[in-house]
Amino acid sequence: MSAPAVRTGTPRRRIAAAAWWIAVVAVSVLTVFPLLWTVITSLKPAGDILSGSLELIPRTVTVENYTRVMTEVPFARYFLNSLVLAVGGVVLNLFFGSLAGYAFARMQFRGKRALFVTLLGSLMVPGIVTMVPSFLVLRAIPLAGGNNLIGQGGVGLLNTYWAIILPGAAGAFAVFFMRQFFSSIPAELGEAARIDGASEFRIFAQVYLPLAKAGAAVLAILTFQAGWNNFMWPLIVLNVQEMWTVQVGLASFVTDYQTDYGPLMAGTVITSLPVIVLFIFAQRYIIEGVAHVNAR
Repeated sequence: MSAPAVRTGTPRRRIAAAAWWIAVVAVSVLTVFPLLWTVITSLKPAGDILSGSLELIPRTVTVENYTRVMTEVPFARYFLNSLVLAVGGVVLNLFFGSLAGYAFARMQFRGKRALFVTLLGSLMVPGIVTMVPSFLVLRAIPLAGGNNLIGQGGVGLLNTYWAIILPGAAGAFAVFFMRQFFSSIPAELGEAARIDGASEFRIFAQVYLPLAKAGAAVLAILTFQAGWNNFMWPLIVLNVQEMWTVQVGLASFVTDYQTDYGPLMAGTVITSLPVIVLFIFAQRYIIEGVAHVNAR
């Protein structure tokens, strides 16, 4: 009677699996630890923070830092400003990005390829390069912010929500992203709707857009996250404190002479909550959108 066959690859597979899990755990710890440290620091009194202790369980737990965030600065106003700007950016990016993406994917017009290549080329331009021209354009908007007909004499759209929302209302990435989704939908659906007499906008709104909801959801999440975490542009165009966003407001706890770590960490925790909650409830759409792209 012959001996049973021995699987020679089993030890190697076990070592590879163990190495994989060790790497995953290590990356997870490195990713989660900064957030955990931020939460723990926000619950420490000032004396324990300045002592430089790295203990994970604070000796004294206090909510004083959260109280200071809400009382020393108008943080609730900053939070509302960020929410308005982030949601406004999502709405406009979804609307204009979907319209332009549909046009590039399913409509035929002269110069379509050249325009799309130009659009893709704009993605390669760093945002820092366009900040000064965008600032000058917003300041010179006619009949806005005290400006005359030729855009002089006032501040234009500076210190308004529009100064943040308008420059990114139809981002190149949004157009490209939605164009890829619309291109994956069969063109026969649109042709059938045209035969039935549907207008082009009706075909877009009732045929293609519902089928691209996974892509629209992913774009909304990415746009909200980018708008919520935006710091440099609001710092440039919003000079009135009541118009500041949470990211700019957090910077007020950092001065040339000291950093008030307690309120800073507490404000960071509060600021992180909307993005974390959004990701928890929308992760299904992210996975669905990624799976759709990979299926192509």
